[in-house]
Amino acid sequence: MYRICKEYHFSASHQLFQLPDDHPCARLHGHNYIVEVELESETLDTHGFVRDYRELDALKRYIDDKLDHRHLNDVLGDDCITAEQIARHFYDWCKKCWPEVSAVRVKETPKSCAEYRP
Repeated sequence: MYRICKEYHFSASHQLFQLPDDHPCARLHGHNYIVEVELESETLDTHGFVRDYRELDALKRYIDDKLDHRHLNDVLGDDCITAEQIARHFYDWCKKCWPEVSAVRVKETPKSCAEYRP
């Protein structure tokens, strides 16, 4: 199995309304997110790629246009925007573009990561 990954960065705010008022994530706060999309295939294309990295530029444009420096609760339309849900959102978006997508990881901090892998 061949596997490639590409990483993207953006900054955004969110608020987890479902948490108790004394939980720090219940307050409006932001993160410098790192999103890593993973693609895998048992075979390579005629150029020797799982997928040309340049084709993934569409994800960068989506992030820059729709998510960077935004409030994710407003953009994603939910009161519960966790890293796990953000990973699933990116997975679903990417899977529509590239069938080789196998997982998406989202880091909110350097020490925490959520992954969606069906």
